[in-house]
Amino acid sequence: MATSPAKDIIQSIGGASNVVALTHCATRLRFTLKDASGIDQAQVEAIPAVLGAVPQSGDRFQVVIGGAVETVYNEILALPEMKKVGTGESADDIKAAERAKGPRGKFAGLDTFFEVLSDSFRPILGALLGASLFITFMALMATLGVIPAWNAPGVTLEPGWAFINLMWQGVFVFLPLMVAYNASKRLGADPWVGFGIMAVVMLPGFSALAASDGAQTVFDGKAAIVSIFGLPLTVTDYSSQVFPPLLMAAVLALLTKGLKKIIPSSVQLIFVPFLSMLVMIPVTAFLIGPIGVFGGAAIGEFLKSINDFSPLIFAIVIPLAYPFMVPLGLHWPLNAVMLLNIQSLGYDFIQGPMGAWNFACFGATAGVLVLAIRAKNSQMKQTATGALAAGLLGGISEPSLYGIHLRFKRIYPRMLVGCLVGGVIIGLGGGVTTNAFVFTSLLTIPAFNNIPLYAIAVAASFFTAMILVILSGYLSPEQKAEAAAQLAADTAMEEAKHAPVATPVAVASSTATATAPAAAGTATLVATVLATIGSPVEGIVVPLDEVPDPVFSKGIVGLGVGVDPTGDTVFAPAAGKVLVAQPTGHAFGLMLDGGIEMLIHVGIDTVNLAGKGFDVKVKAGDRVEAGTPLVTFDRAIIEEAGYSLVTPVLVTNPKKFGSIDQAATGHVAVGDALITVTAK
Repeated sequence: MATSPAKDIIQSIGGASNVVALTHCATRLRFTLKDASGIDQAQVEAIPAVLGAVPQSGDRFQVVIGGAVETVYNEILALPEMKKVGTGESADDIKAAERAKGPRGKFAGLDTFFEVLSDSFRPILGALLGASLFITFMALMATLGVIPAWNAPGVTLEPGWAFINLMWQGVFVFLPLMVAYNASKRLGADPWVGFGIMAVVMLPGFSALAASDGAQTVFDGKAAIVSIFGLPLTVTDYSSQVFPPLLMAAVLALLTKGLKKIIPSSVQLIFVPFLSMLVMIPVTAFLIGPIGVFGGAAIGEFLKSINDFSPLIFAIVIPLAYPFMVPLGLHWPLNAVMLLNIQSLGYDFIQGPMGAWNFACFGATAGVLVLAIRAKNSQMKQTATGALAAGLLGGISEPSLYGIHLRFKRIYPRMLVGCLVGGVIIGLGGGVTTNAFVFTSLLTIPAFNNIPLYAIAVAASFFTAMILVILSGYLSPEQKAEAAAQLAADTAMEEAKHAPVATPVAVASSTATATAPAAAGTATLVATVLATIGSPVEGIVVPLDEVPDPVFSKGIVGLGVGVDPTGDTVFAPAAGKVLVAQPTGHAFGLMLDGGIEMLIHVGIDTVNLAGKGFDVKVKAGDRVEAGTPLVTFDRAIIEEAGYSLVTPVLVTNPKKFGSIDQAATGHVAVGDALITVTAK
């Protein structure tokens, strides 16, 4: 019976007992684990629902799911073993506690900064995406002449269209409140206090202060200076602003921490919020708010000056920079600038060139999909299909980036060419702008000004990257060999499923049955021994639960034993066919005559040696007999690199049999009985 993706994911990361906390973003499950060192990333990525896996620092681990992430997240939380695991409600506190244990690395501060930015936007990405489609619809209607220019100053829409136009404004007008809540929560302050502080400067009454007697307009009428008890108060429009709530939340978090140190815990519930608001509302209104608004505007003006000086240079730099900015989280500040541009300038000039990067990214994924279909690589086909759908329909690049591109180094250069082509077209055409913050997907093309230029540019980016990936491939020679071996293994295993059940057979030396004396003097059948498998290498037997890798010791891959080699050659334990022979020499998959599937994994983590110290003697598809050499290895190289030589010898289809038992202890020679396989 097939297991669920939720259960498979939890098992692949060490079980529920290894999970400290779990949250999710638009495409990824974000785990905080007790110990992430033993996770086999390839095993996680082999789960059909998983598009990719991303190990991170501090025992954090991300699993890329795509658009179905919320469904899988809820299924995981519904597992009985996950009942005591923390979720998003407490994950921030847990992560904060983990960070407090010690330094997180040389760039811990920068890491935290971008993590805060990410977590401030992450929960509202769905609302932003939904609102962007309403904007696109309004832009399309205006382009077709159904309605007048919906965003032009002084334009009045018919009530029905005006109501539709309000559907997106609720998200963007009140965006500062959402960001204030998320950022305050992320930094350890009361999120509703942060929400309330930011709400003050968004009240109609606050904006009305600009009309007070003696008010002086500044910044081309975009703000007014009002005297409050002799102090100058800058009154401006905080709609869609991002920098002010982020700055406010940072200061609020510091103030909250300080107040909790000096106020007795018995009265903190009352006085910490009160004093926080008493201090932060004036500080935000008089100082933080204006700094955020005009500081962000200065950044926007700086970027605008570059774009005005040379749209071509700007349109080339942005798409070429994004493929490196997104994995590092450096794109979040630019997203904030985009929102600020729309609020202050009435349009944004960054999203157009950014579209060249996005569509080059999606084009590279499409190229991988074509190659996966040709190669009958079902796992990559599924990964690429999900990533491409998330990209073209939602404008979300993470499934492509983390699920495919960062795993295969040949993709990036081809993708960058696509970015360059699209950027050059946009630059030569004078640039592309948009009057709203949208996700760059097929559905949002109508939201951009100069639609033909933008459409041509993103199409060129898409097909350039796609064609280059198809022509050159995305796999290195080693990865091609591994993929071919895996395909052979999958084919052989599929054939084995439809093969007749094997009759009892001796693989090495075996007895047909095991008996016990009966009272009547006859033999009573206890178990049928299908095979006694000989040791493939000379060494010391290690019980499976003592193998120094939880993926093997917990029986996740299969059942059997380990051998700590004293020899330097691994032999086939019995007659059969080689299904997988890794070019690195660290692992071999065999289908023995009689239907037993075996894995011989030479050492722990020795794949990291990339074949150094290994001399592979066979290839996938070869026929072997008992005693055929599979690989020789250099013990000195492996030990000098710090890797364990313990070699798991496993039956990987144990459910077909009654039991898989250790048949020896201590020292074994090649061919000595090692594993006993009995019938059901």
